[in-house]
This record gives sequence, structure tokens and C-alpha cells, in this order.
Amino acid sequence: MGIPEVDPTAGSPMLRIGARLTSPKPVRWALKHVAHRIDRPLLRLSNGRLSSAMVTPEVLLIHTGARTGKRRTTPLTYFTDSGRVIVIASNYGGSRHPAWYFNITANPRVTLSAGGHTGDYVAEEVTGEERARLWRLACEFIPSYAGYEQLAGDRTIPVIAFTPAP
Repeated sequence: MGIPEVDPTAGSPMLRIGARLTSPKPVRWALKHVAHRIDRPLLRLSNGRLSSAMVTPEVLLIHTGARTGKRRTTPLTYFTDSGRVIVIASNYGGSRHPAWYFNITANPRVTLSAGGHTGDYVAEEVTGEERARLWRLACEFIPSYAGYEQLAGDRTIPVIAFTPAP
């Protein structure tokens, strides 16, 4: 058993509704600055089954700080592809990459936890045609990602794949 599979092509009316509800700027601000503080304990207490996002599958990314060396925990929306866990470093369309991105770039060995499973994984940024394919899947799965790309300006939003550690 591993991280629960999430098919980004399955489609969900709840995801489409959630994307519309989370696209206004004040809602994005609240998600970026408040929701993750609620999600950490909520996901831990529910064994990875409940988060403030409610309509999107969440994984807890446990990573090591690039500068501090301290362990950090970040809840992220994810989907799966060919046995990999895929996340988007959107930072809600911000002009900079999220802090966790720099941490996993410096320290790619991480722990992921979701749906009652916790395991060690290795992070890798996906590039080229594979990034383009996964980005299309991500935008189909979470329509607000397309808007985030516009908001990010010149920043290319990274697509990260986590594979089980050997």
C-alpha cells in the first residue's frame, strides 16, 4: 500500500466548484496564509483523510529546510501518474517559488503522508515534454492552475514528481 492513487482525468464537479470558489484574490490569500496552518494538525489527526481543502486530495510533504536543516511539514494538493506522486509548486500564482520548493531542491529525499500511508520518496523537477504533459493534466484536474500561470508572470511554475525511495 502506498499513497492513495488520484486520477487527474477522472473529473469531479466538486473540484470545478472548488476552483471557482478559490480563484478570487482574498480567498487565495486566506488559503496561502491561513489554511496550511489548519491543515497540518487536521491531516495528522485524521490520518491524512481530512483537510480544509475538502475537495482536493492532500498529501503532507515532510522536508528538510535548505538553510536551517529543520524538518518542515507542508500540506499540498496532489495527483498520481505512473506510480509517482505529482505536485505543482504554484504558490497560488505568486511571482516566487514556494519555500518548500527550495528545500526539496537542496534536499530531495522527503517523507510523504496521505490516506494512512507514510513513506520515503525522492523529489525531482519534471522538465520538457513530460512537464508539459503533466501540466496539462494538472490544469484539467485543478482548473485554477491555468490562472496561476497567468498570475506568475515570467515564472515557470515547477512540476515535481516524487518516486518511492530505494
